[in-house]
Amino acid sequence: MKTYIKDLSTQQDSVVTLQGWVQNKRESKGLIFLILRDGSGFCQCIVDLGNIGEENFASISALGQESSITLTGKVVADTRQIGGYEIHVDSVDIIQNCSDYPIANKEHGIEFLMDQRHLWLRSKRQWAIMRVRNQVIFAIHKFFQKEGFVQMDAPIFTGNACEGTTDLFETDFYGEAAYLSQSGQLYGESMAMAMGKIYTFGPTFRSEKSKTRRHLSEFWMIEPEMAFYDIFDNMDCIEDFVRFVVKEILENSKMELELLERDTAMLEKTVKPFIRLTYDDAVAIIKGEKEVDTKTTIAVLEADLVETKAQIEALKKDIAEREALIAAGGMKKGKVNFNLNTIDKNKNQIKQLEEDERNIPQWLESAKNFTYGEDFGGSDETVLTRMFDVPVMVYDWPHEIKAFYLKRNPENPRFARGVDMLAPEGYGEVVGGGERETNETLLIEKIKEHQLPMEEFEWYLDLRRFGSVPHAGFGLGLERLVAWICKLPHVRETIPFPRMYGRLKP
Repeated sequence: MKTYIKDLSTQQDSVVTLQGWVQNKRESKGLIFLILRDGSGFCQCIVDLGNIGEENFASISALGQESSITLTGKVVADTRQIGGYEIHVDSVDIIQNCSDYPIANKEHGIEFLMDQRHLWLRSKRQWAIMRVRNQVIFAIHKFFQKEGFVQMDAPIFTGNACEGTTDLFETDFYGEAAYLSQSGQLYGESMAMAMGKIYTFGPTFRSEKSKTRRHLSEFWMIEPEMAFYDIFDNMDCIEDFVRFVVKEILENSKMELELLERDTAMLEKTVKPFIRLTYDDAVAIIKGEKEVDTKTTIAVLEADLVETKAQIEALKKDIAEREALIAAGGMKKGKVNFNLNTIDKNKNQIKQLEEDERNIPQWLESAKNFTYGEDFGGSDETVLTRMFDVPVMVYDWPHEIKAFYLKRNPENPRFARGVDMLAPEGYGEVVGGGERETNETLLIEKIKEHQLPMEEFEWYLDLRRFGSVPHAGFGLGLERLVAWICKLPHVRETIPFPRMYGRLKP
C-alpha cells in the first residue's frame, strides 16, 4: 500500500512504498542520496549499491531531476533530515527518467521562473508558499464559520462598479456592457440584511497598469459584512480575524515557515493589541511631528540607513574572507559547499539591503513632504508601520479620498468612517473597510459627487429605504496576507498562476 511522506512519522521502522519525483540527487562512495517529493512533503532516500545491485544502482544513478519513481524501503528516524525521517531503499521502479529539466538547482532570473511557473511550483519554496496559502484559506473559513457568519457568493459579472469603472475589465455580456467584479461588497451589504453576518470569498479583478510588488490583476478577496456593526465593532472583528489566522499558521505551518526561513517573531507579536490611529495622528507620525516611544520616523529612518550601510559592509567582508579561504585550498568538499552556500545567501541579503539603502532616502523625503488630505502611498505605509511591531489600523479618513458608500463621522463630517489595516515589516494595506452610509440622501449626494450612474445604484439605495440599519464590513486581499505571513518580496509568488500587468501566461 502506498504511503505519503507526511505520514512517515507513523511508520517508523516499517517498510513502506513511496511514489514521487526526484527533487535532487547526489552520490558518494556506493551511495545515492535521493530527495524525493510526493506533494505532501520531502524525504531523503538512501540507495546502497550493496543492497540494490550494480544494474539497478546504475539506472538510479542516471535519473535526472524530476524523474518519477516508485520506491520501497525502511523508515528510519533522523532528526537531521527534513521531516525527521529518511528511507533506506530496498527497490526502485522508474516510471519516467526525466532529462534536461529546465529549472536547475541554481539561481534563475525571476522572468525565467515566471515563464516556467507551471514547473516552478514544484520547488521547495513554492511548495511551502502554496501550503501556507492553503492553510490561510482553511483558517479564514474556520474563523467565520465559528463566529456564525454565512458564506455567500457575489457575482463576478457586474453591471456597475463599487467605485467607478476606471480600473475594471469591461466585457460583453450578451450585447450589454459588463465588468469583472472589483469587489463583492455592495452585494454583501444586501446579503447581510438577510442573514445578519455574511462573508464572500472569491476572485476579484483590477485593470490598473501597476507593476508594484503589491498588485495583481486577478486576486482573491475575503469580504465580510455585518448588520448592526459600527466602525469600532468592525475594527474589533478585523483584529480578531487577523490574529486568529496568524495563530493558526504559526501552529499548523511550522515546517513550511522553516523552509521559507521566515523569522516568526513579528507574527508572534500579533497576540498584542493592534495599534489604532486616526488619519490625523497617523499623518503627524509619518511627518515626524509626533513621537512614538520618544522617537520620530525621521530619526528612526536615519538610524536605519546607517545600520543598513554597516550590514552591507559586514556581509561584503564576510564574503571576501570566505572566498579567500576557498581559494587557499585544502578545504574539505563539505566545508567548501557550506561556504559557497553562505556566500550565495550573503549576496542575496546584500541585494535586499542595497534596495533598502536606495529606498530609505526616498521614504525620508516622502515622509517630510507628505501633503495632508492625500491617501497613503506604499512608502507612507512603510514609514508608519516601521514605528510599530503589530498591525496598525488607521481610521477616520478625509471623506474626499474614500469610497462613496462610507459613512461620515457624525461628530466631524470632514471624515469618513473608513479603516485600513497596515501590516508591519513594510507590507502596508492588507485590509480596507469601514462603516457604511445609511442615510439615503447623503448616499445619493455621494453617488452624484463621484459621477456614478444613479440608475445602476437604485437597487443599492433600496437597502436604505427598507429596513436600514447600521452596518459595516471590510475586504482582505488573500495574496497580500500570504505575502506578509511568508515575508515574500512580491505577491506574484502567493498565487499558483499570477495574472498581472504584462503577465498572462502560462
